[in-house]
Amino acid sequence: MMHLEILQVPDCPNVQLLEQRIEHVLAEESIDWELRHVIVDDPRSARLAGMTGSPTLLVDGRDPFAEPDQVPNVSCRLYRDSTGEVGGAPTVAALRGAFGMAAPTADVEGDE
Repeated sequence: MMHLEILQVPDCPNVQLLEQRIEHVLAEESIDWELRHVIVDDPRSARLAGMTGSPTLLVDGRDPFAEPDQVPNVSCRLYRDSTGEVGGAPTVAALRGAFGMAAPTADVEGDE
């Protein structure tokens, strides 16, 4: 079973997008998974939880999108796609990689 946690500030506007992309990716696979939300509203809690901006996705307790220069915080987190564009959640392709899945051979991703 894959354990997913979304670390987020209250009312984070990017959580819904992240959830939709997670569900899209995992609907294609026969993987047992569970999703849990953790509300983080202060810097100390962000440090303890390992949240480097909201939303932060943990896959089995690990942040697959962690970057060396990121520090724990309660601000918005931005993710870069393969072309350098910035968005509020990892792309479908990035999530597939984080979940250890190969990209489909004929994949059209309008939600990158």
